[in-house]
Amino acid sequence: MPTSSASLATVRAALAAGCAALTPSSASPRLDAELLLGHALGRARSWLYANPDAVCGPDTQTVYRALLTRRVAGQPLAQLVGHKEFWSLTFAVSEFTLTPRPETEGLVEQALCRLADPDDRSRVLELGTGTGAIAVALATERQALQLVATDISAEALEVARQNASRHAPGRIEFRAGDWFGALANAAPFDMIISNPPYIGAADTGLTDPELQFEPAQALYSGKDGLRAIRHIIAQAPRWLQPRGWLLLEHGFDQAPAVSELLRAAGFTELSHHADLAGHPRISCARRGA
Repeated sequence: MPTSSASLATVRAALAAGCAALTPSSASPRLDAELLLGHALGRARSWLYANPDAVCGPDTQTVYRALLTRRVAGQPLAQLVGHKEFWSLTFAVSEFTLTPRPETEGLVEQALCRLADPDDRSRVLELGTGTGAIAVALATERQALQLVATDISAEALEVARQNASRHAPGRIEFRAGDWFGALANAAPFDMIISNPPYIGAADTGLTDPELQFEPAQALYSGKDGLRAIRHIIAQAPRWLQPRGWLLLEHGFDQAPAVSELLRAAGFTELSHHADLAGHPRISCARRGA
C-alpha cells in the first residue's frame, strides 16, 4: 500500500501510487486501482480518465488507502466495491456470498441450451444460489421460466433478493434451507442447477488468497470436495420430473468422480463441458424416464 508520505493528492498521483502498491499481488493492478479510487470518489472510471488532475481530498485519501490495504491483503475486489459483473449484469455481493466467477457463466449457457424455447415454462430449481446470479441470469433470458432458488444462508438470500429485485422483479421464489430441505412439499422440477461447494478440506494446493475472505460453506465440502455433490445427485431424482435435467459445476479434476456418481444414481445422457482453460467444469445429465 502507499506509505503515509506517498502523494495521493490528485487522481493521477493516487492511481500511480495504487498501481505500484498492487503490482506485487494483483494480476490487474491498474484496473484494481481505478476501481478502488472510483469507489472512494463515487465516480466512474471514465471520470477518472477525463479528470486526472482532479483533487483527492483527505477523506478520499483515507478511504482509498484503506481499500488498497485490504486489496493487498487479498480481499476480493468485488467485496471492496460491493458488486461484480456476471452475464453482463451487475450483482451486489457481500462477505456472505461467493463472488460470481466467469466459469459459472458456462452453467447458464448449458441451461439455456436445454431451455431453448423462449416461451418455455419449465420449473427450474437452483440450489445454493448465493448472489442469485444463475437464477437471475436465467430469468432475464427466459421470461416464462418458473424459478425457485434456495440457500442455507439468510444473509446470502437477502443479497440474492436484492439482485433479483433489480434485474428480474417478481420472477424468482427464494427459499431458505439446506439444499432440498428448503423445498417442503414443492412439486418436481424440470431442471435442477447448482454451483455447490467442491473444494476438499484436504486440498493443500490452493494459493488464491481471496478464498480466505469468502464464506467457507460456499467453498469447502468434505475431505474430497464431493460431499455436497454426492448429496445433490443422490436426492435429485426425487425432485426431478422424468427426463428432467441436472446441471452441476465442479472442480477441474472431478469430472470422472461426478460421472460415476451420476451413473450410479441412474442418470443418462451425461456430458461434460470445459471452462475457458479447457478443464471439464460442468456436468449435465438426465433423469431416466
